[in-house]
Amino acid sequence: MSLDQLDPVFANTKRLAALGMVAKAQEVEFSFVRDHLELSDSDLSKQMKALVDAGYVTSKKRGAGGDRKTWFRATRAGERALTVHMDALNRLVLDSLPPPRIADVERTTKVAAKE
Repeated sequence: MSLDQLDPVFANTKRLAALGMVAKAQEVEFSFVRDHLELSDSDLSKQMKALVDAGYVTSKKRGAGGDRKTWFRATRAGERALTVHMDALNRLVLDSLPPPRIADVERTTKVAAKE
């Protein structure tokens, strides 16, 4: 398994979680992401700027004055990067697991049969 498909943008798990949230919705408002991920305004701003700079998210401000809100939307590149990264993580984990031994399978089957 090559680590080349792991995206360095997602080395910070806050970015991975934020893009995961944004990619699941058509648009997500700043405070929703902040509250869900339990981040400070400044921390989320920093993470979202990195995603915007990578081309993975777009940011749009709407409203005026105290009603001004920031909305995020995943780009196609962001959705693709997330999919490739998650696939690479899954392969990394699954490829590192040893194959089941016959004795383990038989033992698991016997325990399940008793229940």
